Amino acid sequence: MKTNYKENVLSNRKVIFQRAFNLAKAPIIISLFVTPTRYFLELAGFPENVIFIVGLLWLALAFSVYWGIKLYNENYRYLLLLLSLIIFSPISRIPVAILWWIDTRWEIGTHYGLYFDNFAQAFFQQVVYGSLTQIIPSFLLGSLTLVIMKNRKKFT
Repeated sequence: MKTNYKENVLSNRKVIFQRAFNLAKAPIIISLFVTPTRYFLELAGFPENVIFIVGLLWLALAFSVYWGIKLYNENYRYLLLLLSLIIFSPISRIPVAILWWIDTRWEIGTHYGLYFDNFAQAFFQQVVYGSLTQIIPSFLLGSLTLVIMKNRKKFT
């Protein structure tokens, strides 16, 4: 009986993680294009107010709203939202660290080359701190979306 319970718990965790990973796949692929696009817009001389719109934080916020709408009827919706963000955010930040290296290596002069002394520092800051700047507001916005979606039936 105890073994069955443990197997069910492990199986359920695996299913939840797999679902979160599947939710994060499309945003990860999109993010691999967002950062280089922003980089090239900066190189092309576009004004900062135009470039600002193309960013990973906006992408994370948009997907958290989308996930909130998509997940509101599911079990473990908050866990799925959080896990999807935890999977998506660090991976989406890796191109930023790579562009830091390119920018500093060839002294290109974009904002990607600022702030850090070496690649390890840039990588750590982007993947850890940068991820937190995406995960925290996105989880809050996604949670708000879940609450609104769950309660909207009461108002109609």
